Amino acid sequence: MENFDFYNPVRVLFGKGMIAQMEQYIPKNARVLMVYGGGSIKKNGVYDQVVEALGDHKTVEYGGIQPNPSYEYALPALDIIRNEELDFILAVGGGSVVDACKFIAAASYFKGEDPWDILAKGAPVEEALPIGVVLTIPATGTEMNGNSVITREATKDKLAFSSQKVYPVFSVLDPTVTYSLPQRQLANGVVDAFVHVIEQYLTYPTEALVQDRYAESLLRILIEEGGKVMAMDQPDYDNRANIMWAATNALNHFLSAGVMVDWTTHMLGHELTALHGLDHAVTLAIVLPGVMEEMRELRKDRLLQYAERIWDLTGFDHSAIIDECIAKTEQFFKCMGVNTRLSDYSIGQSTVDLIVERVENRGYEFLGRSGDIPVKLTRSILEKRL
Repeated sequence: MENFDFYNPVRVLFGKGMIAQMEQYIPKNARVLMVYGGGSIKKNGVYDQVVEALGDHKTVEYGGIQPNPSYEYALPALDIIRNEELDFILAVGGGSVVDACKFIAAASYFKGEDPWDILAKGAPVEEALPIGVVLTIPATGTEMNGNSVITREATKDKLAFSSQKVYPVFSVLDPTVTYSLPQRQLANGVVDAFVHVIEQYLTYPTEALVQDRYAESLLRILIEEGGKVMAMDQPDYDNRANIMWAATNALNHFLSAGVMVDWTTHMLGHELTALHGLDHAVTLAIVLPGVMEEMRELRKDRLLQYAERIWDLTGFDHSAIIDECIAKTEQFFKCMGVNTRLSDYSIGQSTVDLIVERVENRGYEFLGRSGDIPVKLTRSILEKRL
């Protein structure tokens, strides 16, 4: 296991009714920018709970954050913060709302000409406004990490940044707020969390036994509880609680401590979202089987471990086992209602060609962080998914 410096200061308020407890973690004189999405929180009771919990805090609302939050829509929030002299951001929504708030928090103190440089050029985040989170969609894990992904619509770029400065001060995770979610969002959340775990697990064998078994338990929980949520007519608290907590643990840096991670699937998935607006989880379900196939020899040992411990596949024909574990992974996504081929979304060779060009133009030598997947394999990975 490699050396690591672990940091995660997020206070998690988990359980039914915990929105009411968040006020004690917001400074008494804080002036709050409350950010949310399309307005569903005003229909399911979450908005009323948040307003009551905020009490007498001066609060300015900024709604309308869309999935795959855009740089262009985040910028006006900076003027609101300055004009209203706000000093705390409360994100009420799913991962897109939280990611938008992280960028807004960082951009509020950015001293350069264009805060897009935080994403495009890795400009350092030296200071940021504090953020609180009321999570409504379990999926991304952004409620317990310092990561953010933002899309620039003008150039169709979807880029990420990470900083300890934008870790939420607190995150409220009440499983009951997921009861009003459509099945599609629940399914996407399970797939998203599943691939988050895979990206930190499916690289090379290590002696990090805690991380291995932790990752494997999360994968099996997501498979089991994901299947249940698709079969249920009515929400079940324990099912939603397990999915929500699994999604948070899938990307709060516990799994990645001291081990090699990848993120190739995410990198190529972001390109598909930027170009075609596909749901993030959909792009992951499309790309991951191609990455697994391309890496079947290089990561053979890890794939066999994954096949045995997650899908109970054993035997002497290693090639057949890897074939079957890739097929079972893809079938799991389909059982969650997520199609796994580019052609399922009327996407063809021209998009593959464009993504290859875009990735090469970014100047990367390797895809992801593992350092074992050359950029030149982009075409092969994606063409396997046509």
